[in-house]
Amino acid sequence: MRVGVLIDGDRSEGELRSLHSWLTQEPTVRRSAELAFREQSAEPGSMGGVLDVLELVTGNGWSAASFVLAVAAWRQTRPRAPQVTIRRGDVEVSICNGSEDELAGVLALLEGDARPNGGPDGGDGPRQ
Repeated sequence: MRVGVLIDGDRSEGELRSLHSWLTQEPTVRRSAELAFREQSAEPGSMGGVLDVLELVTGNGWSAASFVLAVAAWRQTRPRAPQVTIRRGDVEVSICNGSEDELAGVLALLEGDARPNGGPDGGDGPRQ
């Protein structure tokens, strides 16, 4: 499974690097996922891509719950917790305030439930 992690804000590249470092310290994530940075295509007329996605490729033994808890713990260490968006395929979930509902929505996305909380209009679940 491929999972993309995006961080909103003007310091997103530094925050992505910090999250990458945090996740590589987490044994369950380190054992079951490969982490890599990916650049999205540059805007027409710009000079190159921008580092803006941390991609996880998961394998056997993947623990979505451990990953979600690691991201939530990392956010708590930040002076101003950034919005983190988790993307799987065409579906994404954002963690804005770290509420239990948001974390449950991310976990549902990663465990394959494309529409937690009752469907597309079901609260804080994934958005398409």
